[in-house]
Amino acid sequence: MKFLYTSLFCCFSLLMNGQTDNRIYEIIDAVSAERIEKDITTLANFGTRNTFSDTISDTRGIGAARRWIKTEFDKISTNCGNCLKVFYQKDLVKAEGNHRVPQDTWVVNVVAIQKSKTGSNRYIIMSGDIDSRNSESSDFTKDAPGANDNASGMAGAIEAARVLSNYTFDANIVYLGLSGEEQGLFGGAGFAAYAKEKDWDLIGVLNNDMIGNIKGVDGVISNVDFRIFSEPVPPTETERERNMRRFYGGEVDGISRQLARYVYATTKTYMPEMNPMMIYRLDRFGRGGHHRPFNDLGYAGIRIMEAHEKYTQQHQDIRTEEGIEYGDKLKFVNFRYAKKLTAVNAINMALLGWAPAPPSEVAIGGIVEPSAKFKWKKSKNAVGYKIWWRDTTSPTWDHSRYVGDVSEFTLDGIVIDNYFFGISSVNKNGHESAVVFPNAVFR
Repeated sequence: MKFLYTSLFCCFSLLMNGQTDNRIYEIIDAVSAERIEKDITTLANFGTRNTFSDTISDTRGIGAARRWIKTEFDKISTNCGNCLKVFYQKDLVKAEGNHRVPQDTWVVNVVAIQKSKTGSNRYIIMSGDIDSRNSESSDFTKDAPGANDNASGMAGAIEAARVLSNYTFDANIVYLGLSGEEQGLFGGAGFAAYAKEKDWDLIGVLNNDMIGNIKGVDGVISNVDFRIFSEPVPPTETERERNMRRFYGGEVDGISRQLARYVYATTKTYMPEMNPMMIYRLDRFGRGGHHRPFNDLGYAGIRIMEAHEKYTQQHQDIRTEEGIEYGDKLKFVNFRYAKKLTAVNAINMALLGWAPAPPSEVAIGGIVEPSAKFKWKKSKNAVGYKIWWRDTTSPTWDHSRYVGDVSEFTLDGIVIDNYFFGISSVNKNGHESAVVFPNAVFR
């Protein structure tokens, strides 16, 4: 079966010679369901992690939770020779004008940065949410264990740090615990602004929000399905870019969508037993997650989460009514499934961390010609480039050609009208960047 999947998806291989990187299988095997279970249990046992809950107690509330998370990151850093920079990042959220904020509150994020071995300014973020809620988002007194939403995602980020801290990367890897999600994505907004202020070259954000449930409200039970949500184009695009799409395409080819395709492809290559589902939407219908504030500032960001949700276990007071058990309890979390989705994140951060920067200034030409032409600006540490194309109705990059260490190329016999195209960078070890969709046209 593995051979069948590998054959079907060979076009997604991240190595130009068709081979895979054995370190990725080591990373998958190193992720521990037992450690994830322990971490989720610890977070749920703080009783509530509501944004406005106790910050003084050592056993209850969001203060105790974030101090414990920082302690875990500090331990990981000690074990890897102080390879992580661990700190709090915070912003004051005002109550005035916000019905979800009952009092002025410091929204505190916990950050662990695994610095690049090359001094690169490129960053990759895996985030989970620290805070939890019950039926009322501002009720900070009643229990809100938040075992799945979102102790599972937070535990995944901690576990990824444990595993990936054993490796070195060309890019900086950020393991991030965000707060204030349930009241308005405040933590994500604060940290996105922090990244912008620091002028980070942010490759992408993998937001993990609920990665532990396998039994859906629709009756489906699956421990292999998961969803990748991504917006089609950045909200920061210009009027000129919107007008260009009418003539040149790109309605489903923004930077977040390319990140989603990257995760889909690597999962199919290295974890063929999993079923990644690309959802062409920013988030669930009418809802939001902590990748959105990064999207708002023009960064690539996606949401990775379970495919089958159980709404009686989300945003609910703990209770039983008419035989239905409500509440986000530990008993409903599948820890082995959370391990799988944590591994999905870890391998993608590793591959992006080892990959060269993508090409820039990618331009396409070949109008009314029997060929497609490309020009691009080379990227640091790339030794070659790959041209990708697909049918305009295909969700995935299905065809590719490695063209070597050049900055322009012509695909003879490929009519530009019938396909969408992109370019990726390849380094000496065969690792590839995400695909870049052309952003300019030449004659």
